[in-house]
This record gives sequence, structure tokens and C-alpha cells, in this order.
Amino acid sequence: MIDQKTEYALFCDKYGSRGLDIEGVKEKLKQQKIETPSWGYANSGTRFKTFPWPGAATTTRQKLDDAAMVHKMTGIAPSVALHIPWDKPEDGDYKAMRHYAKNLGIQLGAINPNVFQDDIYRLGSFCNPHPAVREQALNHMADCCEIMQNTGSDILSLWFADGTNYAGQDSLRERKHRMQESLAQVYLMLPERSRMLLEYKFFEPAFYSTDVPDWGVSYALCLKLGPKAQTLVDLGHHAQGVNIEQIVAFLIDENKLGGFHFNNRKYADDDLIVGSVNPYELFLIYNELADAELSNDEMIRTCANNIAYMIDQSFTIEGKIAPMIQSVLNCQTAYAKALLVNRTELAAARRSGDVLAAHNILNEAYQIDVSPLLFKVREELNCPANPIAAYRESKYEENISAERGKVDAGSGYQ
Repeated sequence: MIDQKTEYALFCDKYGSRGLDIEGVKEKLKQQKIETPSWGYANSGTRFKTFPWPGAATTTRQKLDDAAMVHKMTGIAPSVALHIPWDKPEDGDYKAMRHYAKNLGIQLGAINPNVFQDDIYRLGSFCNPHPAVREQALNHMADCCEIMQNTGSDILSLWFADGTNYAGQDSLRERKHRMQESLAQVYLMLPERSRMLLEYKFFEPAFYSTDVPDWGVSYALCLKLGPKAQTLVDLGHHAQGVNIEQIVAFLIDENKLGGFHFNNRKYADDDLIVGSVNPYELFLIYNELADAELSNDEMIRTCANNIAYMIDQSFTIEGKIAPMIQSVLNCQTAYAKALLVNRTELAAARRSGDVLAAHNILNEAYQIDVSPLLFKVREELNCPANPIAAYRESKYEENISAERGKVDAGSGYQ
């Protein structure tokens, strides 16, 4: 049985001889960054039930501790997205929270406002027919922009539950105008050198109409706002059969792809571990991203290299930290395979109209066993060769379970 160093040498010989820059691929993998969500470390569930997990974080500092462990195991998860007010510190001191994260070797990432849980948002937030409700939502956005300055965040990540349940409930065009007007005010609030990412969702919680239902609406709104507004793609927020990689390619080409919320779904917005249901789709998405990173067009390269990669998952029955590690690793694997696509051969096959050859070139990259390459990357990042096994061996989960106990979270998402 050969050792891992020998496997890596054989890997380099095999794929390097085909014209692939293995050292270049390795360096890009070492630069990869995946942001994890604070809410993924807490108890969460469905509208029917939340099953509490022993040791699940109940404070933001505990969430940061857990995120630091994920980064320690993977080496590519250096930031944590915050959800406000879920992550509001008891003393209100966001600068102290930022300092706490820094001491753990991580940083605070995107700020996610919450304009969907309060009773006042029953008919929506930015699209609500009542001006006082829209004003409250805008005040919350202003608070979040101030929080961005205190945490050092440069991303305001926006998702709206706004919509209607019944035909005739409200004017669809007027709701569009309210959304546009409110977003324009938020745009002016953004701190310097920051941007806003607008997420979309084609249904739920509203069941007749959703005010930002798809990437096209998000794109149109962001186009009107300006260069600091971009679309955020959540992999679970699409109807069955939607070609997400085509959406990714279009938005990059328009300089309007700002970020991802990585997850997976079988039926709808299931928030399953990314790559757990359709790893080939994840690979094809990363193929478009890797291709854009290598583009001769400077604008496309700049857009591709400025994309915020974030996890957004609700771990309901599988634990908290181990599945987060798995999510990060699945992104790493997909990116590694995408970087190994022989783009010289692919371009030649496309020019000659050889459909099958072009298709097979992608499939061959998808089928590559990248474990020797990832072993070397992790070694150079001072991370465990097998992060999941190392996490189990660390006894971290047993320790936090004993320390934090088990909190009955009741029902609901948070």
C-alpha cells in the first residue's frame, strides 16, 4: 500500500503530463474561502419540529467557537456570517465580538438582516402596503449597516419573505415599486467599499406571489441600483430542473454575480448539505466559476474573484459541526475537479463541433480522484488530512455537549 506522498507524486505525474498546471491548481485551492453561517451552529428545524442537538450553540460566542473549529479542520472557512438580531451581543458591543473572533483566528463576515420574523411583517417588509412597516424595516437596515462598520463586514446579504398568499391581496406592480424604492434607500446607507447581495426565492413563505421570485428579478433590481448591488444565488431557491450553472454563467458575464448560499435540495428549499444530493451539479457550477477565473476578460475575472462563497444550511437531524465541515469539504472537492478540466482540449473540441468529446472532457475531470491533491493542500495549510476523522478524534463535540448541555428549542427555524 503506497503512502499519501507517493500518491500525490503519481497524481502530479499523471495529470501534469497532460498539460495541467498542478502547482497552480494547488495554490488556487489554498486560496479558496467558504464562509459558514452562525445559524448553522444553533438548533434549527422545520415549521413542524426542531430536534435539539447536545452542545448546539446558544450564544454568538459559542457559534464563533464552533466556526473556529471548522476552520481549524479545513483551513478554508475563515469567516462567519451573522444574522441580526439573532447574533446581537448581550452587551451590544460588536467591536468586542470582532476582537473575540480575531483571537480565534477567524473574522466576522456578511451581515444578514431579519425582516421576516416580527408580527409587524405579516404582510411583508419592504413591500408592505403600510409606510410605517416599511420604515421599520429600513431602520433595521440602517442598524445593520452600522453593525457592518463595527464588525468590519463588507457585505449586506438581503433575503425577503415578502409576497402574497391570494390573488387580489395587493397590487403586484405597486409591491415592485415599494421594493425598488426601499432598496434604493438601503443602497445609499451602505458603508464605503461594501456591497449588497440580493437573494431570490421562487416560493415560500408566500404561496401566490413572491416579490423577488427569481434571478431575473434580482438582476433587474440590482442593475437599477448600481455596481454595489449584485445577485446572490441560493442553490435551493429554484424550481426543479432549473439550470443553475447557466444562471451563474450569465450573471458573471454581466458582472452581477455577487455570492452564493451553498446547500442542496431534493424537492425544494430543503437546505441539505451541499453536494449531498447532486454533486455533479455542484461540479458544473464550479466549472463555470473556474472558467471565469481564467478568462481573458478582466471584468469577468474580477467578478469571479470577488464572489462571496457562503454556506446556508439548516442541520436538523445530523448534528452541527461535522456536517458543516462536510459541506466545506464538498465545495473544496468540486472546485478541485473544476480546476482540473483541460480547458485547452475543451476549447478545441468546442471549436471543432465535437459534442461528445467536449462532454467527455468535463466528465473525465469530474471522475478524477482528487484526494491525493487535497491531501497535499491540507498538509500545506497545516490541516488534518482527514478533517472529519480528526474532528471526531478531537472529542470537541463530547466536550461542548458536556459543557453546554441540551437546550429544548421547541419548533421553528431558530
